[in-house]
Amino acid sequence: MLNFFNFALYLIQRFMPKNSTKEMSFFEHLEELRWHILRSLVAITLVGIVLFINQDWFFTEVVFGPTNKDFLSYQMICKLSHAVGLGDNMCFSPPDFRKQAIGFGEAFITSISISFAAGFVFSFPYVFWEVWRFISPGLYSKERRAARGVVFICSFLFLLGVGFGYYVVAPFAVNFLVGYTIPGVENMPTLNSYISYLIMFTLPMGLVFELPIVVFFLAKVGLVGPDTMRHFRRHAIIVILVAAAFFKSSGCRISDADRCALVWVV
Repeated sequence: MLNFFNFALYLIQRFMPKNSTKEMSFFEHLEELRWHILRSLVAITLVGIVLFINQDWFFTEVVFGPTNKDFLSYQMICKLSHAVGLGDNMCFSPPDFRKQAIGFGEAFITSISISFAAGFVFSFPYVFWEVWRFISPGLYSKERRAARGVVFICSFLFLLGVGFGYYVVAPFAVNFLVGYTIPGVENMPTLNSYISYLIMFTLPMGLVFELPIVVFFLAKVGLVGPDTMRHFRRHAIIVILVAAAFFKSSGCRISDADRCALVWVV
């Protein structure tokens, strides 16, 4: 394992792109893009391996966090309820339920997939930095000035969106979906279905929170303006509804409403 980490570090240091003002050919651009992608995959892989090795902590504290009664969101909402004089009226916690793996190798495959999905989230600042290093030389000076600090801002907004989905959307959605029952039917969610819902609660939110910086950049370079946004307001509503339906998990109506309202505000 130590040899693997040393080799990965060697790749990142050895193939760091050199600053050059020489015009590159098409195939040289492809070669440059290949190494940007490779370094990003190495970063995601490293973080994913670390999470997979520590999967006991990762699943208990992170993946299954919204299903625990002592989850931070439940505690904060209950404290807020007491602070505003409502007592325990706003306090709630998720119902007890068992997650089951019914497919052959489902636990193993799910552990790998969620580890690398989380690896992408945690390594997003570095991945976006690699993307920016590839595209920034092709921008005009006006566009580069407008995008100053874009790596930090986009990374912050993405992580903020994922955090919003994890700490705000996921607890309410888990409580509603697990607590929703049909007479004669016992809720026994599978591990794969829970992971799929959790990803749909978080990653799309990260993309939604990127909208302000995208609109800001387009406005700075003159591609959109107040008149344009007012003209296409109705079109934007339709796009928001379609996007919310596309990114939703089946049956999650509350999540749809949250996403629509949030995108409209953003």
